[in-house]
Amino acid sequence: MVHLFRTSLGVMALAMAAVGPGGGVHAANGPFLAHQALYDLSLVKSRSNSINSARGRILYNFAGSSCEGYTSEFRQVSELDSGEGKITLSDLRSNSWEDATGKSYRFKIETRMNETEAGLVDGSAERDGDHINVKLKLPAPKNFTLDGKIVFPTEQIQHIIAAAKEGKSLLELSVYDGSDDGQKVYNTLTVIGQPIPDERTASPDPSTSDEHMKSLKRWPVTVSYFDRDVQQKEGEQTPVYAMSFELYENGVSRQLVLDYNDFVISGAMGKFDVKDSKPCN
Repeated sequence: MVHLFRTSLGVMALAMAAVGPGGGVHAANGPFLAHQALYDLSLVKSRSNSINSARGRILYNFAGSSCEGYTSEFRQVSELDSGEGKITLSDLRSNSWEDATGKSYRFKIETRMNETEAGLVDGSAERDGDHINVKLKLPAPKNFTLDGKIVFPTEQIQHIIAAAKEGKSLLELSVYDGSDDGQKVYNTLTVIGQPIPDERTASPDPSTSDEHMKSLKRWPVTVSYFDRDVQQKEGEQTPVYAMSFELYENGVSRQLVLDYNDFVISGAMGKFDVKDSKPCN
């Protein structure tokens, strides 16, 4: 269960990037929507019967532009009931900023479980030629380098949207988002389906009724996350977790489904508010 909340940020980094950020080398895809979104979490199924119920909420704020970069504020509060009075309460908070060209990334993450002391991660990453320089302040000061082919969360979403528009069905990327202890890199495999017809909306939510969204394309997307270190050492192909969602061409996502292997959680959009955005000068 601890593993769920250690990897939640990795999942939500993508989910929330899907909800908002954009930019980078594929800026021609169009403007990304500044907004606030609220998601209600619930248990879909428990494969090992380890979880009796789950509930929670995600609140996400996104703002920025291609000239000033993109900022996101994210909070996820989750409660898992494993039976016999065993309740695990998790509170995950994240603030990040990413340069629109994918050159710079800054992040602060706070994770708290039950009444334990909060775990903190604070760092930054700068792209420099064929490598990325990472500087961590917390949980302990450390500097290290990563392969320059690795992408940040907003770049990841841009690549997915670009691939979808080109009609591609598969996309492989390595992603760094600052999750875990700030040193984790995930290999990802993205499967992209055909565009969803406008009239096909099984479960309407505030995004499907919003005037900003009605004329936009959206695709069913599933992203599987693999532990890069394990894959390199053992060739392990079992994902740590996977997530599915419907991704609009302006970066908004809906119908989140988070699969942690032992159990699956859904995130239904309960509120969606478009925010004012300053255009680039």
